Amino acid sequence: MMIAHYLHRLPASYDIGLIRERAKARAGEWDAEPELYFKAFLLREAGRFGAIASNYSSLYLWRRDDAVRNFLVSGRYNIVTDTFGRADIQTRFVLDARKGTHAEARFAYKEELDIPVDADLAADLAGEVERNRKIASRPGIVAAAVGLDPLTWKLTRVLLSADDPREHGPGVVFQILRLARPLLQTLPDANL
Repeated sequence: MMIAHYLHRLPASYDIGLIRERAKARAGEWDAEPELYFKAFLLREAGRFGAIASNYSSLYLWRRDDAVRNFLVSGRYNIVTDTFGRADIQTRFVLDARKGTHAEARFAYKEELDIPVDADLAADLAGEVERNRKIASRPGIVAAAVGLDPLTWKLTRVLLSADDPREHGPGVVFQILRLARPLLQTLPDANL
């Protein structure tokens, strides 16, 4: 499994209504993607949920890493680059991903954590898997995932939530404009 996320900073004068329309128009194209658990069309709007600038982004949970490759090689990413330019795509190997019990996601939460050099790596990673399972079982959670970047030794925690998830810590909150969820229901339950 692979988490992929890219973000585009928008000019202060950018019409956020265009972003909302874009998400609405494009979301349906992802509803039947065979290797995708979900794609969230995300917005950070200046002045809301701690955002100092507006950003448009996409957050994916792919079933296999070759699906990310196919997305890029097939030219499907061109619709993004043609409009916003080429963004850095952050990718993470998934340590654990679970579906929650809630159906509708209104917010996405993303937190990045450094793994200290002297950490007991195996214990820390196992702890993150267990933590993710517990988080996924909380009320209001649609999905929870934790990923690893072994180049920078960073963990990435991702939540899709019905409620404002800022209670989880100092991460970044996004509004979910649309959520395509072709394979979301096939993720393991939080209690498995």
